[in-house]
Amino acid sequence: MRLTILGGGGFRLPLVYGALLGDHAEGRITQVVLHDVAPARLTAIARVLADQAEGVQDAPRITVTTDLDEALRGADFVFSAIRVGGLEGRAADERIALAEDVLGQETVGAGGIAYGLRTVPVAVDIARRVTRLAPDAWVINFTNPAGLVTEAMARHLGDRVIGICDSPVGLGRRVAHALGADPATVSLDYAGLNHLGWLRGLRVDGRDELPRLLADAELLGSFEEGRLFGADWLQSLGAIPNEYLHYYYFNREAVRAYQEAEQTRGAFLRQQQATFYAEMERPGTPALATWDRTRAEREATYMAHNREAAGAGERDASDLESGGYEKVALALMRAIAQDRRTTLILNVRNRATLSVLDEAAVVEVPCSVDANGAHPLPVSPLPLHATGLVCAVKAVEREVLAAADSGSRATAVKAFALHPLVDSVTVARRLVDGYTRVHPALAYLR
Repeated sequence: MRLTILGGGGFRLPLVYGALLGDHAEGRITQVVLHDVAPARLTAIARVLADQAEGVQDAPRITVTTDLDEALRGADFVFSAIRVGGLEGRAADERIALAEDVLGQETVGAGGIAYGLRTVPVAVDIARRVTRLAPDAWVINFTNPAGLVTEAMARHLGDRVIGICDSPVGLGRRVAHALGADPATVSLDYAGLNHLGWLRGLRVDGRDELPRLLADAELLGSFEEGRLFGADWLQSLGAIPNEYLHYYYFNREAVRAYQEAEQTRGAFLRQQQATFYAEMERPGTPALATWDRTRAEREATYMAHNREAAGAGERDASDLESGGYEKVALALMRAIAQDRRTTLILNVRNRATLSVLDEAAVVEVPCSVDANGAHPLPVSPLPLHATGLVCAVKAVEREVLAAADSGSRATAVKAFALHPLVDSVTVARRLVDGYTRVHPALAYLR
């Protein structure tokens, strides 16, 4: 089986390869093709993978290329993890939004819209090439904003594109551990959009144990989301929100924390990764050890501004490991390639899962996966407050798609103005002005 990874020079790529190295089953991935537009980054990550593969006799063979069509031909799976504009673009997204006193996070609010506007045209081009060059391939999308980008690609690939995210996996794991349950055996009732979902139930041997957790303030304070949101707010909601909902529920605090920080998350990662890739250009640099050290620092500082605003303290040691997106990707590929039925929380077309959205809307819900792809499972209806947020954000996503399709600057302004975290049409216009000035990829907006 051949896996093509777009964004193959990306820093997190060794997590995926590490998961593949542990798979020795029949039908496993035997060839990995890395594609990136930056040759030096490809070379650096290929060195890390070579260190990982040392001593593994059946390690998947690695090839690298900067030719997209060459990378796609013959692929059984295509893993999309591109970052249009790089970390420089992410840092600019944050800076411009914060100057207007609104959130600039890469997937939420103004920053997410800016990122989506420059990413969707590239993702659509990839989808069209896949249909032409690898029509039988399955596309696994981890490119942010994951739900929006998956929906854009689904207009060309249908159900053969599936979005993944590690946030629901991490949330389910932490709640299961808090309840003393094995995460591998629980059933999660989770629904929403990417980075906008709620855990409404967790069944152990058929019994929903979430009410027990919500009734115990001390137990709620024992894991990341409980400390981030506070036990009283979780009890009021009657659910455990995805960590990214902190940007909505505590927006003023989050914006202030970002503004007062020495540097934003994007600026930190830009600096950190520039150092890593520069080190990797030196022939004698121990590739895997250098990558491991850099990753540990990256994971320890994840959502640090939010934890500071909430007084949540440092991350638990158990959360410094990868959130698990590489494991989700491997489980998804196994289920499809080997027809091993499994259940995963994925980003897929809604069908009739959430009645407030149309069939084509991409949602994040538990799915049954087999050789025919991912099939959304029934979930509990969302409460009115969650429905309102989901509908509002999905409306914004649709405006982003319309702007990317038409090149309409006015539609882009509308997307910003309608977002719940952007409180002014005037601010929306200034955001579009600011983003188009710094991002060449937005020159299509007229």
